[in-house]
Amino acid sequence: MKLFYGPGACSIGIHVILEELGSPFDTQAVSTRDGSVHKPEYLAINPKAKVPALLRDDGTVLTEFPVIAWWLAKSNPAAGLIPADLEGEARTLEWLDYLCGTVHPQGFTRQFRPGNFGKDEADHPRVVAQGKAMSENYLALIEGRIAGDPWLLASGYSVADAGLFFLERWCVGPLGIALPPKIAKHYEAMKARPAVQRAVAREAG
Repeated sequence: MKLFYGPGACSIGIHVILEELGSPFDTQAVSTRDGSVHKPEYLAINPKAKVPALLRDDGTVLTEFPVIAWWLAKSNPAAGLIPADLEGEARTLEWLDYLCGTVHPQGFTRQFRPGNFGKDEADHPRVVAQGKAMSENYLALIEGRIAGDPWLLASGYSVADAGLFFLERWCVGPLGIALPPKIAKHYEAMKARPAVQRAVAREAG
């Protein structure tokens, strides 16, 4: 398989999941900053012009972080990256949808791409400040709903944790947002995982 990822983007979470599985895979960086996602050669892979995208062994492509994460986990049950019971699977998908479909685009994208929310540059500081406040509120909600120690689910580590990881990296990196105690513990536990270390090193080049 081949993962199309953006350096510094949410796709690091899918990279982590692939490393957890231990099967060989290729990667190709596609910058989300210089317009590479809009070039014809990448649009032929993913017409949505976004990352991640996963080219599978049968030549088909999967897009959207939650779907790729779910498919990888379900296709590799021995890895134990998603609970086997229906309730546990539903809770995993619930986390993935919230992290990727609400927290990321509403809170964090406002800070990285204020122009998406306000065309007038004079409005950008307000948009960024709004995004930071929203992100902090989202983090407080996540903090209160972490069911495991340190993982999101009481049943243990899952693909949902890879979804939280990319948000944590943005907080402690470019955005300078303090992590609440349980999320900070989660982040440290993620950094200690060999799969995470391999994914980060591989993307660092």
